[in-house]
Amino acid sequence: MSLSLPATKFPTELKEIKYEIEDHARAYGLDFFKVIFEVLDYRELNEVAAYGGYPSRYPHWRFGMEYDRLSKSNTYGLSKIYEMVINNDPCYAYLLKCNNLVDQKLVMAHVYAHCDFFKNNSYFTHTNRKMVDEMANHATRIQRYADRYGTDQVEAFIDCCLSLENLIDPHWPVIKRNQNDKEGEKTGPFSVAQRSRLECDCNPGEKEDGQPGCASCQGGKADEFDLFSGEEDEMIQPRRLQSKGYMDAYINPPEFLKARAEKLKAKQREKERFPESPETDILLFLVEHAPLKNWQRDILSIIREEMYYFLPQGQTKIMNEGWATYWHSRIMTEKALNDVEIIDYADHHSGTVGGSRLRLNPYKLGLELFRDIEERWNKGRFGKEYDECEDAALREKWDLGLGLGQKKIFEVRHLYNDLTFLDTFLTEDFCRRHKFFIFAKEDKTPAWTIRTREVAKIKEFILTRLTNLGHPIIRVLDGNFENRGELLLVNQHEGSDLQWNQAQDTLVNLNRLWKRAVHIETKKEGKKVRLSFNAKEMRTTELQ
Repeated sequence: MSLSLPATKFPTELKEIKYEIEDHARAYGLDFFKVIFEVLDYRELNEVAAYGGYPSRYPHWRFGMEYDRLSKSNTYGLSKIYEMVINNDPCYAYLLKCNNLVDQKLVMAHVYAHCDFFKNNSYFTHTNRKMVDEMANHATRIQRYADRYGTDQVEAFIDCCLSLENLIDPHWPVIKRNQNDKEGEKTGPFSVAQRSRLECDCNPGEKEDGQPGCASCQGGKADEFDLFSGEEDEMIQPRRLQSKGYMDAYINPPEFLKARAEKLKAKQREKERFPESPETDILLFLVEHAPLKNWQRDILSIIREEMYYFLPQGQTKIMNEGWATYWHSRIMTEKALNDVEIIDYADHHSGTVGGSRLRLNPYKLGLELFRDIEERWNKGRFGKEYDECEDAALREKWDLGLGLGQKKIFEVRHLYNDLTFLDTFLTEDFCRRHKFFIFAKEDKTPAWTIRTREVAKIKEFILTRLTNLGHPIIRVLDGNFENRGELLLVNQHEGSDLQWNQAQDTLVNLNRLWKRAVHIETKKEGKKVRLSFNAKEMRTTELQ
């Protein structure tokens, strides 16, 4: 069952703080949906966090496993969740009951900035603003399937889908592909009749209501639903030259005509190959073309829909946390803090933005970049004249007094994601000032040393790990590979080989959905190879 939280009255003291922080946030120009706060103890907050912030989400064992991890992490003092906020209208935010008042002030200021980002960043515009209701709807549908087909069967299928959930197109919300496809028209090796027969849930010859079954289930012969029958099997005749009957065998040699017909068939198959261009949204391709039952297709669509909902949060992690940290620091230090609260605030804030040479802190990096952008645009440190200035002392004193900083950071908040944010605003001056370099251990000594100070290499190092959320770029190249209804994928190799054991597991689960052999072409140790799985064996073929 989905999590059900007890109703807790919001304390009056916190309500007064909420109104105060909200007024300060709006005075600074933040624009957000209505925010509803809930106060939970650490167990309840861990439960909500395990569900991704949605207590009404569909039940699955992975949420229980995540709760166990969070609980142990909290018990052993490894981590602590102070708050949680979800992108919805109204926004829901969860506060930890044991936080002191200074922490609650900080968290509320942080939450209002997050809500402003959710509402105004362009990468969130496509998201469902009623996702709390939609998640509950998803849970109801999946529970209905579990009741009808069995929990084990439904959960096993969800396991399979979740292992493939990252196979989506990160640019799909802003770049609509395949716009020429007619609504409802499906292409591929499985025709409508063939798919209906494969996905039909009724017994042969009888529906659930006792009426005669669908046409595809009424004892049709196997060859009528041959998965490989189609127009490509029709004889394609090459053009024959005019000749007298007795000369025809010489003018139109049978061997030549047969070879010509085979070439024409091959060209025809090439024209009919689908998709017409490589498809990045593999989940959509499976929803439209895989021989799934109706309930399986619906569950796969649910997994895909939820993945696209969470996608912008992964694409804007640094910006989102940096924006929230920037505004909670301003609201707290300029408006909300009392004298006796300053030390506690400084202690907790420093813990949030504490840097480390071993990992990237999104709070710290995002905060400092927004501050740097504000300072640069206030002092006019941008444009052709400033970029061409090579005098370090003059650049340090550069101040045109433009005062455009606040306007600029609101513009950045609206238009950018992490990739474009870092690519545009991570400058050499910023890296030098904050010692933002690439560190590594040398082979001969355990000491950490600076491997490079070059901005271009620093950007490449970070952006490579942010591209496609750090996942390999994989596309569907052919859904009818070698005219056998097999699935061919291609990996856009970016210098790093696939993790071979994970690639094999992915092919196994793709095979369960596609029902036929699945292949992926990639590079391994500099050589082009094809990894294949046909439900019986895994095979690697080296390609030329």
